[in-house]
Amino acid sequence: MTSPVRRLAARPLARPLALAAATVVALPALSACSILNPPDLVIYNAQHEELLEEIVPLFEEESGLDVELRSGKDLEMANQIVEEGEDSPADVFLTENSPAMSIVDNEGLFAPVPQAALDNIPAEYVPSSGTWTGFLARSTAVMYNTDSVTEADLPTSILDFADPEWEGRVGFSPTGADFQAIVSAVLELEGEEATRTWLEGLAANGVVLQNNLVVMQAADSGEIDAGIAYHYYWYRDQEENGTDSDNSQLYFFGDQDPGAFLSVSGAGILKSSENAAGAEQFVEWLTSTPAQQAMAESYALEYPLNPEAELNPEVKPFDELEPPTVDIASLNGPQVTELMTEAGLL
Repeated sequence: MTSPVRRLAARPLARPLALAAATVVALPALSACSILNPPDLVIYNAQHEELLEEIVPLFEEESGLDVELRSGKDLEMANQIVEEGEDSPADVFLTENSPAMSIVDNEGLFAPVPQAALDNIPAEYVPSSGTWTGFLARSTAVMYNTDSVTEADLPTSILDFADPEWEGRVGFSPTGADFQAIVSAVLELEGEEATRTWLEGLAANGVVLQNNLVVMQAADSGEIDAGIAYHYYWYRDQEENGTDSDNSQLYFFGDQDPGAFLSVSGAGILKSSENAAGAEQFVEWLTSTPAQQAMAESYALEYPLNPEAELNPEVKPFDELEPPTVDIASLNGPQVTELMTEAGLL
C-alpha cells in the first residue's frame, strides 16, 4: 500500500493579492520527516486543495509513487517558482487559472508536456508551445436574485455591468484570482482602453465583496441583484443544500461575449524536476479519461477538458457554452493587476 499524500499548506499572504505578482511568498520548510523520506513527486498546487487531496491518492495507488502537495494561490506560487528558478523543488505546477501558468512559461521554466497528455485535451486548451496543458475549466456566470430581477433584465454583455444603471446592484470579488482571470479575458478581447473604462465603471458602480461565496450569498439574500463568479459555486451549493442559492439562478452570457469566458486550469512540468519521468506520468494521468472522469464526479463540478469525460448532467452542458476564442497563453496577469490597482479595485 502506498503512503498517504503529505500536504504542506502555503504560508498565507501578508499583503493583498494585488501585490502577489511582485511578491515572493516563501513556502514552508520541509519537515524532518520529509527530509529523511523525500517524496517521489512534489506538486505545487494552486487548484482547489480539496480536489487534489481527493484525486492524488488515486494516482499514488496506480503508480506506486509518493506525492507531496504544497497548496497556495495562483500568482504567489507562480512567482515562488520564478524566484526558485532551477532550484525549485517542484516537479509539477497546477493552477486554477491560466495567467499564472504564463508567468512561469515566460521565464522558460517548463519542460515540454508529453504528446500522450496533449492528445487527451482539445488543442484550444493547450498553448501552441506545448509547454503546459489545460485540464479543467470553469465558465464565467452571473448569479441573480429571482425576487428582484428576471433573466430578461440582465445585460447581454458583462461590459454593461459597468453602467450607472447597475450602481449598487452588481457584486464581485476583485482580489481573487478568479475575477482577475475574467479581467484578463476582457483585456485580451477588448484591449487596454476598453478594459480600463470597464474597470473604472465597476469601481464606481459595483459592490466589492470579500470572495465568491460572499458574492453568491449576497445575490441570494437580495443584498445585490446580481453577482459575477464562476458557475461551480452555485451548482455546488445546489447539490449540497441550496442554503446560499435557493433564491437565485445562474445566467450565462452567450455569443462569445467576454462574460462567457472559460477559464482554464493548467498543468506543467518544471525543467528543474528531479523526477521528470514521474512528473510526465502524473500529467499524462491527470489528462487521461479515468482521472478526468474522477474529477468530473468529484465535489468540484468543474468541466473536464478530456472530451471522453462527462460532468454531472445537472450542470449546463459544456457544448452549450458559447465562450469567446482566447489564446490561453496570452492572458496577462501582471498587466491585469496594474489596471485593477489603477482603477482602485486592488
